[in-house]
Amino acid sequence: MKSKILVLSALMLALLPFSLSAKDKRDFTDSFPLDGCSFVNEGGNSYFILEPGRVLSYDNGACLEEGDCDELEELTITVTGDTEDIMLDGQMIATRVVEEYETADGDFAERSRNFFAVCQHSGDVYYFGEDVWVPDGMGGEMGGADGPGAWRVGEDDAMPGIIMPGGAFLLGARYYQEVAPDIALDRAEHTGMGLAPDLEVEGLDGGLSDCVEVTETTELAKQEESVKIYCPGVGLVVDDDLELIGIEE
Repeated sequence: MKSKILVLSALMLALLPFSLSAKDKRDFTDSFPLDGCSFVNEGGNSYFILEPGRVLSYDNGACLEEGDCDELEELTITVTGDTEDIMLDGQMIATRVVEEYETADGDFAERSRNFFAVCQHSGDVYYFGEDVWVPDGMGGEMGGADGPGAWRVGEDDAMPGIIMPGGAFLLGARYYQEVAPDIALDRAEHTGMGLAPDLEVEGLDGGLSDCVEVTETTELAKQEESVKIYCPGVGLVVDDDLELIGIEE
């Protein structure tokens, strides 16, 4: 799950008067109360749902229609039935594997298998690492555990980060999503709430409301910024110019 250069989405959003800049000087939390967690790999929380068999589809069709994008990007996120065992401080955690598959104009662009587990006490969803594959230039894939940006808790001083906190969404909260020195250091800030994206999503009954905005940055590329929108009971609905178009449960 890598940050992208910010592209403004062509959404009509209803935004309550609560927003913060992601450019202030406050620190990002990089240490979390892991000792009190009993981890499970199903459930998640309202904004980040880990239910095996769940598939979310995205594309940048709206951006293309407005002439702001020059190629069709498509993304599929699948909560798989697979688990990945990862050692954390002597405890073996069976994490849930979530696969992301990206294409550009129909051609393979990137595939990743991301490892998540839920702290039952708090509802926080922790990120334990990812394997990454990219095109090999000959019509295939290369990468995996040593792919670009790949990392894993327990290797090279990497520790879990939080991909989405449980409980109340606190405006202004700042925390690391990835804690892998020199490899992956994505950070999140809660920058908006009360959003209502106007999207037509196949498989979704009703509209989207009470959604929240998370702005992502990274220490490894200070000019990069990505804006994501999550909606309760649905999960990720906007990732820069990618918009949710379908859900399969």
